[in-house]
Amino acid sequence: MQTAIKPEQKRVKSHNLLMSRPDSYDLIYEINAWMHKSNRPDKRLAWDQWNQLHDTLTQKMGANVELVQQAQEAPDMVFTANAGMMLPNKRVLLSHFRHPERQVEEPYFEQWFRDHGFEVLHMAEDCAFEGEGDAFWIGDYMVAGYRKRSDICSHHYLSELTGANVLSLELIDDRWYHLDTCFLPLKDRLAAYYPEAFDHYARRVIQEHFDAIPLSPEEALKFACNSVVIGDQIAMPAGCPNAKFALEERGYKVHEVPMTEFIKSGGACKCLVLQLDPLNS
Repeated sequence: MQTAIKPEQKRVKSHNLLMSRPDSYDLIYEINAWMHKSNRPDKRLAWDQWNQLHDTLTQKMGANVELVQQAQEAPDMVFTANAGMMLPNKRVLLSHFRHPERQVEEPYFEQWFRDHGFEVLHMAEDCAFEGEGDAFWIGDYMVAGYRKRSDICSHHYLSELTGANVLSLELIDDRWYHLDTCFLPLKDRLAAYYPEAFDHYARRVIQEHFDAIPLSPEEALKFACNSVVIGDQIAMPAGCPNAKFALEERGYKVHEVPMTEFIKSGGACKCLVLQLDPLNS
Protein backbone atom coordinates (compact mmCIF):
# COMPACT_ATOMS: atom_id res chain seq x y z
CA MET A 1 0.00 0.00 0.00
CA GLN A 2 1.46 3.37 -1.06
CA THR A 3 1.51 6.24 1.42
CA ALA A 4 -1.08 8.88 0.52
CA ILE A 5 -0.16 12.55 0.55
CA LYS A 6 -1.78 14.75 3.15
CA PRO A 7 -3.17 18.05 1.80
CA GLU A 8 -1.00 20.10 4.16
CA GLN A 9 2.10 18.59 2.51
CA LYS A 10 1.32 20.25 -0.79
CA ARG A 11 3.22 23.44 -0.12
CA VAL A 12 6.71 22.70 -1.46
CA LYS A 13 7.92 24.86 -4.31
CA SER A 14 10.30 23.16 -6.67
CA HIS A 15 13.58 24.85 -7.47
CA ASN A 16 15.35 21.66 -8.55
CA LEU A 17 14.96 20.91 -12.23
CA LEU A 18 16.13 18.33 -14.76
CA MET A 19 17.18 19.30 -18.27
CA SER A 20 19.04 17.62 -21.12
CA ARG A 21 21.40 19.46 -23.44
CA PRO A 22 20.27 19.19 -27.08
CA ASP A 23 23.30 17.14 -28.15
CA SER A 24 21.20 14.92 -30.42
CA TYR A 25 18.11 17.06 -30.83
CA ASP A 26 16.64 16.86 -34.33
CA LEU A 27 13.39 16.24 -36.15
CA ILE A 28 13.62 12.88 -37.90
CA TYR A 29 10.10 11.52 -37.45
CA GLU A 30 6.57 12.91 -37.16
CA ILE A 31 4.49 11.95 -34.10
CA ASN A 32 2.55 15.15 -33.45
CA ALA A 33 0.84 17.86 -35.49
CA TRP A 34 3.80 20.26 -35.16
CA MET A 35 6.46 17.92 -36.52
CA HIS A 36 7.33 18.06 -40.22
CA LYS A 37 10.56 16.56 -41.50
CA SER A 38 10.62 19.29 -44.13
CA ASN A 39 10.93 21.88 -41.33
CA ARG A 40 13.81 20.62 -39.21
CA PRO A 41 15.30 22.80 -36.46
CA ASP A 42 18.40 24.91 -36.87
CA LYS A 43 20.61 23.03 -34.41
CA ARG A 44 22.91 25.93 -33.64
CA LEU A 45 19.95 28.21 -32.94
CA ALA A 46 18.35 25.46 -30.84
CA TRP A 47 21.51 25.34 -28.71
CA ASP A 48 21.39 29.13 -28.28
CA GLN A 49 17.74 28.99 -27.22
CA TRP A 50 18.35 26.09 -24.82
CA ASN A 51 21.26 27.96 -23.24
CA GLN A 52 19.15 31.09 -22.86
CA LEU A 53 16.44 29.09 -21.08
CA HIS A 54 19.03 27.41 -18.85
CA ASP A 55 20.58 30.77 -17.96
CA THR A 56 17.15 32.31 -17.29
CA LEU A 57 16.21 29.49 -14.93
CA THR A 58 19.51 29.42 -13.05
CA GLN A 59 20.73 33.02 -13.07
CA LYS A 60 17.47 34.98 -13.08
CA MET A 61 15.01 32.61 -11.40
CA GLY A 62 17.31 30.92 -8.90
CA ALA A 63 16.74 27.30 -9.91
CA ASN A 64 19.21 24.46 -9.56
CA VAL A 65 19.40 22.53 -12.82
CA GLU A 66 20.67 18.96 -13.06
CA LEU A 67 21.45 17.36 -16.40
CA VAL A 68 20.76 13.99 -17.98
CA GLN A 69 22.82 13.01 -21.03
CA GLN A 70 20.74 12.86 -24.20
CA ALA A 71 21.01 9.52 -25.98
CA GLN A 72 22.04 9.66 -29.62
CA GLU A 73 19.02 7.62 -30.75
CA ALA A 74 16.57 9.76 -28.75
CA PRO A 75 16.20 13.16 -30.45
CA ASP A 76 13.23 14.16 -28.25
CA MET A 77 14.89 13.23 -24.96
CA VAL A 78 15.68 16.93 -24.60
CA PHE A 79 12.01 17.32 -23.57
CA THR A 80 12.64 16.06 -20.04
CA ALA A 81 9.18 17.04 -18.73
CA ASN A 82 8.00 13.77 -20.25
CA ALA A 83 10.43 11.60 -18.25
CA GLY A 84 8.04 10.92 -15.39
CA MET A 85 6.05 12.30 -12.47
CA MET A 86 7.84 13.03 -9.21
CA LEU A 87 6.27 11.67 -6.01
CA PRO A 88 7.07 12.13 -2.30
CA ASN A 89 9.78 10.12 -0.55
CA LYS A 90 12.11 10.39 -3.55
CA ARG A 91 9.95 8.28 -5.84
CA VAL A 92 9.19 8.77 -9.50
CA LEU A 93 6.48 7.28 -11.69
CA LEU A 94 8.40 6.59 -14.91
CA SER A 95 6.71 7.49 -18.16
CA HIS A 96 5.51 4.81 -20.55
CA PHE A 97 5.44 6.55 -23.92
CA ARG A 98 2.73 5.91 -26.47
CA HIS A 99 5.04 6.05 -29.50
CA PRO A 100 7.94 3.61 -30.04
CA GLU A 101 10.08 6.54 -31.20
CA ARG A 102 10.05 7.88 -27.64
CA GLN A 103 9.97 4.58 -25.78
CA VAL A 104 13.72 4.36 -26.40
CA GLU A 105 14.12 7.15 -23.82
CA GLU A 106 12.65 5.16 -20.94
CA PRO A 107 15.74 3.10 -19.91
CA TYR A 108 17.98 6.19 -19.98
CA PHE A 109 15.65 8.18 -17.74
CA GLU A 110 15.19 5.18 -15.45
CA GLN A 111 18.95 4.77 -15.08
CA TRP A 112 19.40 8.47 -14.28
CA PHE A 113 16.72 8.34 -11.59
CA ARG A 114 18.19 5.19 -10.04
CA ASP A 115 21.72 6.62 -10.13
CA HIS A 116 20.44 9.66 -8.23
CA GLY A 117 18.72 7.69 -5.50
CA PHE A 118 15.11 7.65 -6.70
CA GLU A 119 12.78 4.70 -6.33
CA VAL A 120 11.33 4.09 -9.79
CA LEU A 121 7.70 3.02 -10.17
CA HIS A 122 6.28 1.71 -13.42
CA MET A 123 2.96 2.15 -15.17
CA ALA A 124 1.13 -0.94 -16.43
CA GLU A 125 2.36 -2.04 -19.87
CA ASP A 126 -1.02 -1.38 -21.50
CA CYS A 127 -1.38 2.14 -20.04
CA ALA A 128 0.36 5.07 -21.72
CA PHE A 129 1.59 7.88 -19.49
CA GLU A 130 3.86 10.77 -20.44
CA GLY A 131 4.89 12.24 -17.12
CA GLU A 132 4.77 15.90 -16.24
CA GLY A 133 3.71 16.68 -19.78
CA ASP A 134 0.27 15.41 -18.81
CA ALA A 135 0.05 15.64 -15.00
CA PHE A 136 0.95 18.23 -12.38
CA TRP A 137 -0.16 19.81 -9.12
CA ILE A 138 -2.10 23.01 -8.70
CA GLY A 139 -3.04 23.75 -5.12
CA ASP A 140 -4.49 20.60 -3.54
CA TYR A 141 -5.50 19.14 -6.90
CA MET A 142 -3.67 17.13 -9.47
CA VAL A 143 -4.73 17.94 -13.03
CA ALA A 144 -4.10 15.35 -15.71
CA GLY A 145 -4.69 15.26 -19.45
CA TYR A 146 -5.64 12.23 -21.52
CA ARG A 147 -6.55 10.90 -24.95
CA LYS A 148 -3.66 12.12 -27.12
CA ARG A 149 -0.59 10.76 -25.30
CA SER A 150 -1.63 9.54 -21.85
CA ASP A 151 -4.45 7.12 -21.14
CA ILE A 152 -7.06 7.84 -18.48
CA CYS A 153 -6.06 4.62 -16.69
CA SER A 154 -2.91 6.47 -15.60
CA HIS A 155 -5.08 8.92 -13.64
CA HIS A 156 -6.48 6.11 -11.52
CA TYR A 157 -2.96 4.97 -10.66
CA LEU A 158 -1.84 8.52 -9.84
CA SER A 159 -4.78 8.90 -7.48
CA GLU A 160 -3.99 5.55 -5.86
CA LEU A 161 -0.33 6.52 -5.38
CA THR A 162 -0.97 9.99 -4.00
CA GLY A 163 -4.43 9.95 -2.44
CA ALA A 164 -5.09 13.07 -4.50
CA ASN A 165 -8.25 14.20 -6.23
CA VAL A 166 -7.22 13.96 -9.91
CA LEU A 167 -9.10 16.21 -12.31
CA SER A 168 -9.13 14.45 -15.68
CA LEU A 169 -9.14 16.79 -18.67
CA GLU A 170 -9.77 15.48 -22.18
CA LEU A 171 -7.66 16.98 -24.98
CA ILE A 172 -9.43 17.12 -28.34
CA ASP A 173 -7.07 19.02 -30.69
CA ASP A 174 -4.02 17.21 -32.07
CA ARG A 175 -1.91 20.35 -31.71
CA TRP A 176 -2.41 20.28 -27.95
CA TYR A 177 -1.32 16.71 -27.41
CA HIS A 178 0.07 17.22 -23.88
CA LEU A 179 -1.64 19.09 -21.08
CA ASP A 180 1.36 21.35 -20.54
CA THR A 181 0.93 22.77 -24.04
CA CYS A 182 -2.48 24.25 -23.19
CA PHE A 183 -2.78 24.54 -19.39
CA LEU A 184 -0.44 26.56 -17.17
CA PRO A 185 -0.76 25.98 -13.40
CA LEU A 186 0.24 29.09 -11.47
CA LYS A 187 -0.68 28.96 -7.78
CA ASP A 188 -3.54 27.89 -5.55
CA ARG A 189 -6.57 28.18 -7.85
CA LEU A 190 -4.96 30.36 -10.54
CA ALA A 191 -4.19 28.99 -14.01
CA ALA A 192 -3.97 30.04 -17.65
CA TYR A 193 -5.34 27.84 -20.41
CA TYR A 194 -6.39 27.64 -24.05
CA PRO A 195 -10.11 26.70 -23.98
CA GLU A 196 -10.35 25.21 -27.48
CA ALA A 197 -7.83 22.49 -26.64
CA PHE A 198 -10.39 20.85 -24.32
CA ASP A 199 -13.76 19.21 -24.68
CA HIS A 200 -16.83 20.93 -23.23
CA TYR A 201 -16.75 18.98 -19.97
CA ALA A 202 -13.04 19.69 -19.35
CA ARG A 203 -13.59 23.41 -19.94
CA ARG A 204 -16.38 23.34 -17.37
CA VAL A 205 -14.15 21.53 -14.85
CA ILE A 206 -11.41 24.13 -15.33
CA GLN A 207 -13.80 27.05 -14.97
CA GLU A 208 -15.47 25.60 -11.86
CA HIS A 209 -12.24 24.77 -10.04
CA PHE A 210 -9.88 27.58 -11.02
CA ASP A 211 -9.55 31.27 -11.63
CA ALA A 212 -8.73 30.50 -15.25
CA ILE A 213 -7.15 33.03 -17.60
CA PRO A 214 -8.14 32.21 -21.21
CA LEU A 215 -5.45 32.68 -23.84
CA SER A 216 -5.93 33.70 -27.46
CA PRO A 217 -5.39 31.23 -30.31
CA GLU A 218 -2.48 33.34 -31.56
CA GLU A 219 -0.57 33.14 -28.29
CA ALA A 220 -1.58 29.55 -27.59
CA LEU A 221 0.08 28.70 -30.92
CA LYS A 222 3.24 30.34 -29.60
CA PHE A 223 3.08 28.00 -26.60
CA ALA A 224 2.29 30.64 -23.97
CA CYS A 225 1.03 27.90 -21.64
CA ASN A 226 4.28 25.96 -21.97
CA SER A 227 6.05 28.11 -19.40
CA VAL A 228 8.09 27.36 -16.28
CA VAL A 229 6.81 28.86 -13.01
CA ILE A 230 9.06 29.29 -9.98
CA GLY A 231 7.51 31.35 -7.21
CA ASP A 232 6.48 34.68 -8.73
CA GLN A 233 8.73 34.31 -11.79
CA ILE A 234 7.89 32.73 -15.14
CA ALA A 235 10.02 31.70 -18.12
CA MET A 236 7.69 32.06 -21.11
CA PRO A 237 8.19 31.57 -24.86
CA ALA A 238 8.75 34.91 -26.55
CA GLY A 239 6.00 36.61 -28.55
CA CYS A 240 3.05 36.39 -26.14
CA PRO A 241 2.49 40.02 -25.03
CA ASN A 242 -1.13 39.61 -23.90
CA ALA A 243 -0.37 36.59 -21.72
CA LYS A 244 2.69 38.38 -20.36
CA PHE A 245 0.60 41.43 -19.46
CA ALA A 246 -2.13 39.34 -17.81
CA LEU A 247 0.42 37.56 -15.64
CA GLU A 248 2.33 40.72 -14.77
CA GLU A 249 -0.97 42.24 -13.62
CA ARG A 250 -1.20 39.34 -11.18
CA GLY A 251 2.24 40.04 -9.76
CA TYR A 252 4.46 37.77 -11.83
CA LYS A 253 7.84 38.65 -13.31
CA VAL A 254 7.88 37.21 -16.84
CA HIS A 255 11.13 36.36 -18.63
CA GLU A 256 10.69 35.86 -22.36
CA VAL A 257 12.80 33.17 -24.04
CA PRO A 258 12.83 32.46 -27.80
CA MET A 259 11.73 28.88 -28.46
CA THR A 260 11.16 28.72 -32.23
CA GLU A 261 13.39 25.70 -32.86
CA PHE A 262 11.75 23.57 -30.18
CA ILE A 263 8.22 24.56 -31.17
CA LYS A 264 8.99 22.88 -34.50
CA SER A 265 8.90 19.61 -32.54
CA GLY A 266 5.90 20.63 -30.45
CA GLY A 267 7.64 21.82 -27.29
CA ALA A 268 8.90 24.95 -25.56
CA CYS A 269 10.09 26.10 -22.12
CA LYS A 270 8.12 23.71 -19.91
CA CYS A 271 8.67 20.70 -22.16
CA LEU A 272 12.42 21.17 -21.67
CA VAL A 273 12.17 21.02 -17.87
CA LEU A 274 11.16 18.38 -15.31
CA GLN A 275 10.47 19.48 -11.75
CA LEU A 276 12.58 17.19 -9.55
CA ASP A 277 10.79 18.11 -6.33
CA PRO A 278 7.25 16.72 -5.92
CA LEU A 279 4.19 18.66 -4.82
CA ASN A 280 4.89 21.76 -6.87
CA SER A 281 2.12 24.15 -5.85
